[in-house]
Amino acid sequence: MIKYIFFDVSGTILGKPILFQKINEALNTFGYIISLDEIKYKHKLLSEIIHFPDRTDVEFYNYFNAELLRLLGIIPTEELLSAIFESCTYLPWEKFEDSKVLTEIEIPIGVISNFNGTLKDKLNQFFGPVFKDILVSEELGIAKPKIGFYQKALDTIGYDASEILYIGDSMKLDIEPASQLGIKSLLIDRDDFYKKSSYKISSLNEILKYI
Repeated sequence: MIKYIFFDVSGTILGKPILFQKINEALNTFGYIISLDEIKYKHKLLSEIIHFPDRTDVEFYNYFNAELLRLLGIIPTEELLSAIFESCTYLPWEKFEDSKVLTEIEIPIGVISNFNGTLKDKLNQFFGPVFKDILVSEELGIAKPKIGFYQKALDTIGYDASEILYIGDSMKLDIEPASQLGIKSLLIDRDDFYKKSSYKISSLNEILKYI
């Protein structure tokens, strides 16, 4: 029986949907015409491979965007990387429309995320005080996808793994390590990237049938 639900944050309950449009606009300026679907798909693939630090900076994003350009068949230049960074930095977070379901869940919910200490204020701004626990890698001293991250989360809330439902958007960072501890895990996949995955849900609204 599920007694507690953990959520990932980035890509799960919060996102920056305008990001891909901004990348596309920067590419168009340099004469590169790439579909939004291709940018989103290859950005997703790259995010599964490259580790995001708790606090990002221009050096990290230039590295990430250079790898993204290579996946798109484009040689990265300083000018293009600078244009993408300037277009995409400090974009506002938005909550996904289906995150409204959080208010319908009648058991305790929490967050576990590779993030820094600013996350608590950010989540309160978007959702109010709905989360019983907000656990971030910067404060736990360990990050996803390490199993110890999830074990620390379990130790903090005091529930058995079999009593937890966890929702994330990454196979590598979320589903695989959580499942190894016996946590029931669901992969939120609004863009239908993982067509055959047995973990896939297309909307957070589907959570209700698991509790």
